[in-house]
Amino acid sequence: MNALRRLWYRYSPQLLLGELLEKRWMEPIVPFTLLILVFVVFILTIPGYTSLPQLQQLMRSFPEQAFVAMAMAISILSGGIDLSVGAVFAMADFLTLYFLQVLEWPLPLTILAVLGWGALIGAINGGLIAYAKTRPFLTTMVVLIVTRAAYNKITGAFATELAGASSDSTAWDFLGAGFVLGIPVNMFCLIVIGVIAHLYLTRIRSGVHIMAVGSSRKAARHAGINVKRSLFLAYVLSGLLASLAGILYAARQNSAGTDTGVGWEVNALAAAVLGGISLSGGRGTISRALMGAAIIFLLINGLVQLGTHGSLTTAAIGAILLAAVAFNVKFVKNKSKILQKIYVSPSLVEFGTPPSIERGSGTAFAENDRLKNAEAIALDRIEGPEDIILDRNDHLYTVNRNGSIIRFRAPDYEHREEFARIGGRPLGMALDRDENILVCVAGMGVYGVKPDRTVFKVTDETNRTWYRFKDDSRLWLADDLDVAPDGKIYFSDATTRYDLSDWALDGFEGRGNGRLVCHDPATGKTETVLSNLAFPNGICVSHDGRAVLWVSTWLCRIYRYWIAGEKAGTLELLADNLPGYPDNINRASDGKYWLALVGLRSPVYDLAMADPAFRKRMVKQIPPDEWLCPGINFGCVVKFDDNGKVQESLWDPGGVSHATITSMREHKGYLYIGGLENNRIGRIHLSDADPNWTGWDSYWAKDRRARAKPQLIVPRTDHVVSA
Repeated sequence: MNALRRLWYRYSPQLLLGELLEKRWMEPIVPFTLLILVFVVFILTIPGYTSLPQLQQLMRSFPEQAFVAMAMAISILSGGIDLSVGAVFAMADFLTLYFLQVLEWPLPLTILAVLGWGALIGAINGGLIAYAKTRPFLTTMVVLIVTRAAYNKITGAFATELAGASSDSTAWDFLGAGFVLGIPVNMFCLIVIGVIAHLYLTRIRSGVHIMAVGSSRKAARHAGINVKRSLFLAYVLSGLLASLAGILYAARQNSAGTDTGVGWEVNALAAAVLGGISLSGGRGTISRALMGAAIIFLLINGLVQLGTHGSLTTAAIGAILLAAVAFNVKFVKNKSKILQKIYVSPSLVEFGTPPSIERGSGTAFAENDRLKNAEAIALDRIEGPEDIILDRNDHLYTVNRNGSIIRFRAPDYEHREEFARIGGRPLGMALDRDENILVCVAGMGVYGVKPDRTVFKVTDETNRTWYRFKDDSRLWLADDLDVAPDGKIYFSDATTRYDLSDWALDGFEGRGNGRLVCHDPATGKTETVLSNLAFPNGICVSHDGRAVLWVSTWLCRIYRYWIAGEKAGTLELLADNLPGYPDNINRASDGKYWLALVGLRSPVYDLAMADPAFRKRMVKQIPPDEWLCPGINFGCVVKFDDNGKVQESLWDPGGVSHATITSMREHKGYLYIGGLENNRIGRIHLSDADPNWTGWDSYWAKDRRARAKPQLIVPRTDHVVSA
């Protein structure tokens, strides 16, 4: 029974559902499903609905409404709204017929003039909204009223002239009734322009700027985007698309009535919202707007064919708009909360009774005060030194919360300087044989800093897991690393489901979301070595270079993965049931290894880990600041041997001086201590340590001497005096 529980929680359907809902291409699933449903309903209720003439008629009637919906969508994506699209469409219809048939202008000139009209109205809207800072809703409503009034006036005045005029242009007839590749011309235009509009908003700089402005004007302004110009351009494009719809409508219908375009702005708004475009701007695509437009069009067309009264059709569209807005407000604004409740999928984790840490208990983990009075280096001059490293000249390097690497010069470590700035949140560090500093940066990957302070990228991706919906090729939380004797860089990617800020959620899940990754500088290839690991954290290559030691923080274990010798490719459990949560590992001068415990286990949290349903309810029902979390409040360092047996421990009870210890480095008889949340670097003297031992020399010096080639000494003859 317990085995079945493990399988259920390990391969929970909720895990798959959460990853599916996180995908951007899943966002339009609701409108797409509704579109299919509407189409199927009308197939079943309207005879001959899928006949070729009927389908051609649908394709010929749809594009004008789609273009108006696209016009509305662009204005909404920019963070505004354009209620004038229906009136602009109607006026463009009239102007096209008047210029072409009454004034007998050439078709190209007519099209340019009408598009210019649409751009002019868009420029008026954009100028007032972007530069005069008027409200989009009120501004475009006024333009709607004025344009509609002007349209009604001139259509009445020129009705007789339009009725008696016509055009004998073959191109005009082709535009209204022709086919391209078996598709109506206006539908072909919609496909081409729809693709162009999509690429424009997602690939072209000015289009991306429109989306950025819609997402956050303040952030866009800080990013150097010309917000006013982007807003102005969005409304000009809206006017152009609405006028293009009017041109195509005139070619197809060859008429301009008083009801032309009436209510089309409402239909366009309903289409945009129904397609999943956020009313707050910045989120959505042209394809979604077209999907929403297709739903509205099919509903209106189908209800008309079924003989439904016009007022009922209008009421249906209004109800759909209301429902779409309600869904937009409820779901889109609370999407992160809803997704979190579905996305977090706890697994079953069972712990044994941990070894005693009671003072005087006689175990290797027995509490003591060896770290309590540790010397504080750089007190209040550093923020979050998650890892530390020392070079051959005894200079101390550490990472800072602001994305930089800080160097403190030996011997007193008083002189502080910013050695390099990488960005992100730097975590684990290592020195390679060329004395480059390699560092894991959360959310960015692995970077390096040369001795001359040049920053370079090592890698930021690995091979994607083929069976997962989530694209995990990007390095999500590169945590710690070390370099093998052959130069390969082994590092942990702690989780592929959460960012550094959400590490607690990964702890709640307790599942194998992480991986061990290897980068080979010789080939430039990065490959995942081990996957499905529960928060792999500290990484350390063994003294002999034949294995990689790594810890699973949430499972409180130490593993050994062999990379050379007869056991190459074999994974072994080295230590289990640790009393705390392990973090970084580093080599010690006596052939053993140092391990940081970032926090202590508690019986309550162990019990919660054995009850996934409880943790799930906690995430759903309790605010995040009241969640049960691991006890990250003690400072402890332990030393263990090649067999995983802990030899000794060093404590700072209660974390008085050094809480949340995440790393330690031994160097010339001293142990240096770092912590993710600390404001200092600790140092204690190790009385039984080799006072001359350094991490770099012990690991790389022999390798460097072995690789050094003897130089041929050629005797100099330029100063030899001949006899």
